[in-house]
Amino acid sequence: MELIERGHSVTFFHQPDARHLIRFPQIKFRSIGADQYPQGSLRITERLASNPNNPFAQRQRIRDMARSTGILCEHLPQAFKDERIDAVICDQQEAAGALVAQAMALPFVSIACTLPVNREDVTIPLPVLPYPYERDERARRRYLRGAKLHDWLMKPHRTVVRQQARALGLPEREGLHECLSPLAQISQTVLEFDFPRPNLPPWFHEVGPLRRLPSVINKLPYTLDTTRPLVFATLGVLHGRRLGLFKRIARACKALNAQLLVMHCGGLNHRQSDQLLSSGATWVTDYADQNLVLQYADVLVTHAELNVVLDAIVAETPILALPIAADEPGVAARVAYSGAGIHGSHRASIQTIAEHLRQLLENSWPNLEGLADAVHLMGGTERAADIVEAVIPDRYKLRLVSSRQPPPSDDGDKKAGS
Repeated sequence: MELIERGHSVTFFHQPDARHLIRFPQIKFRSIGADQYPQGSLRITERLASNPNNPFAQRQRIRDMARSTGILCEHLPQAFKDERIDAVICDQQEAAGALVAQAMALPFVSIACTLPVNREDVTIPLPVLPYPYERDERARRRYLRGAKLHDWLMKPHRTVVRQQARALGLPEREGLHECLSPLAQISQTVLEFDFPRPNLPPWFHEVGPLRRLPSVINKLPYTLDTTRPLVFATLGVLHGRRLGLFKRIARACKALNAQLLVMHCGGLNHRQSDQLLSSGATWVTDYADQNLVLQYADVLVTHAELNVVLDAIVAETPILALPIAADEPGVAARVAYSGAGIHGSHRASIQTIAEHLRQLLENSWPNLEGLADAVHLMGGTERAADIVEAVIPDRYKLRLVSSRQPPPSDDGDKKAGS
């Protein structure tokens, strides 16, 4: 939206089911592979991603990722030509955009919506690993073993990336970390939150959360008991069906006489919501104004998805991170490392969760103020748009431009694919 308001045209390229993800009518959508993606395909992908402990589901999820990359690589070249794309914004987690952009000599920017997949240093564990940051040789060997296991599991996807790179006439590559932009890489993290990464390329930019805050300030629709702490629990869209975990959180809050607001993101039905209320939850809802709730909450309990963790940091709300899948273990490890909260387990007992909550409620978390200040200083969406504008054609060198500087009159509207 920031780019559109600066005069650019932006098109989102993905499978047909992804159309509902577009919340702003100003963003165009180009369906890719309609014949190969029957209706409901995205829902199946999300269901596979929500079952990390099921080996069959995870094998299928990796095959699904590989298939998606192949389909996108097959269809994006013509789609980019049809839409007259000048530059591409690529999610780090999908190699196709970068491969096709490079093959078509289009400048592209890599966006790390999750933890960065960069592998610039063997002393940094992969985002999918739960390991704390340690510098000794034993830790380095542990990180290496974890990376080898991850690459073995991802072999179907790596094979497709290698095949597609060859088919597009590109140099040999197979890992996501080998498909990143040599012009600009943008991350939602901030230096103070992440592990030390001095060897990142100079074109890697940490800008903080990519958000557009609502212009209207809402009022919290709950009557709070100011004599009791407020705990906010959310497991996001993918894990919102985890009734058992929500029950343990509710019973832990009940043991501490804490108020609990559960946001299940549509994962629970009315009967299950009533069960949570019986277990100790004070309020149960499908969706709430997350940023607003975090302003009032004394603790956030989360699956450690990066977006909600960053929102909690901005609100200076301490975090109990209970990671489940994807890069959540890595985010949880950074929550503990940065002093933003506690890295727990989603398998933890009621007693353990209660003890974690007690520590979060009874102790101060002074690092949160510094982390919040760091996020505010990074520039967020406006700075990200500056960086993207700097690699649009007719600007041959990567240089930051003022977020309020109008585009040159003879350029016309520039078009970006995402």
